[in-house]
Amino acid sequence: MQLFIGGACAGKRDAVRQRFDAPHWHSAHAGCRLDAWRSLTETRCLVLEGWERWIGQRLADEPDDDRLRQAMVPELDALRAWEAEQGSQAVLILLEMGRGIVPLGRESRRLRDLNGWLAQDAAARCERVWYVWNGLVKALTH
Repeated sequence: MQLFIGGACAGKRDAVRQRFDAPHWHSAHAGCRLDAWRSLTETRCLVLEGWERWIGQRLADEPDDDRLRQAMVPELDALRAWEAEQGSQAVLILLEMGRGIVPLGRESRRLRDLNGWLAQDAAARCERVWYVWNGLVKALTH
């Protein structure tokens, strides 16, 4: 797996398009459910984006942040297993929300924290991590 992380409108999608040929986009922004990626079989590169939305959808149903974090980890592990089984590449695009002003609202803070934890959990499972800022791409791991 590879992880591309950066702020809003930083150029993460462009960075992915430059590095991967004909990726299949699975996006919360287009209304895709997170678990729906599991039905895909014929793709060499699967890009999952909109994690902040998938997390946000679960906030109301799970008041315990640790349980919510642990509920997201199996998705990351399933993606790694899918890569090995299919011989394909999974690419994660995460919004960097951990810098700047701390949100006042409790749910906004939870979303920021959980997104940050997911980024840590994803980075630990990825072979490469890229930070994207204003179109500049920096490899954080090799």
